[in-house]
Amino acid sequence: MKIAVGCDHGGFPLKDVVLEAVQAAGHEVIDVGTFSADAVDFPDFVKKVGEKVQSGAAERGILICGSGIGAAIAANKMRGVYASICHDTYSAAQGVQHDAMNVLCLGGRVIGPELVKVLVPAFLNARYLGVDKDGERFARRVNKIKAMEE
Repeated sequence: MKIAVGCDHGGFPLKDVVLEAVQAAGHEVIDVGTFSADAVDFPDFVKKVGEKVQSGAAERGILICGSGIGAAIAANKMRGVYASICHDTYSAAQGVQHDAMNVLCLGGRVIGPELVKVLVPAFLNARYLGVDKDGERFARRVNKIKAMEE
């Protein structure tokens, strides 16, 4: 898969660990910045990642800001982007499996590199179950979410 990765200055210290974890899981990185620890506005990078997901240039995205919260709020304003902050492996996988989450948000000032190394693969290795024969309830719920976007 192609994975768009973006961060602000608060997430920048974890960015290289995220990039390495994506590549170690066998995926291609689309790095949309930021490229330094200089202060920037996180919505600018959320938009870049969200647009990659919306266009299909990336199948999923990962955002890192100071807490992960601002990135999640901003990303969920974009049609077809389903983002959540996840700081545990269960949520990182289950969000994809049950809720079609396509953007993982992380708090660069909340978690450390060792947790990133298990969260990223949990997110990337999960697949949405709503397309399976037994996934009807997941698809029904996700379709209700999509209807709310309209």
